[in-house]
Amino acid sequence: MRTLSPPGAIKAEGTWSLGARAGDFVFVAGMQGVDPATNKLVEGNEARIRQAFLNIRLIAQSEGASLQDCVRLTIYVSDLATVAPLVDKVQAELWGKPPYPPRTMFEARKLFDGDIIEIDSVFYAPQRK
Repeated sequence: MRTLSPPGAIKAEGTWSLGARAGDFVFVAGMQGVDPATNKLVEGNEARIRQAFLNIRLIAQSEGASLQDCVRLTIYVSDLATVAPLVDKVQAELWGKPPYPPRTMFEARKLFDGDIIEIDSVFYAPQRK
């Protein structure tokens, strides 16, 4: 197992890592819509959701995976009625077309920093020999 902290990614503060590679799988920590340049949440719900997905993509790409290599998404949102349609919109834009990974989305009473979203993901990224 190897922890990940690729260039250009957000800064992990505290007792966690951005991601880890275990064999052919890449596990990405729950990502929020944090701008890597400022390490602060971006403004606007749709922009924040997009940034969370972009943060995941950057970590996955650092290990040779694309969004299409995602095998599992767990998405925590502050309000299903408001945030879920935006998640669908942004995810469709970023993936481009199906197939989409298996996904669980549920409403959480409170997310870190009062955010609206946190996305946990797993990617299949065979190691290069």
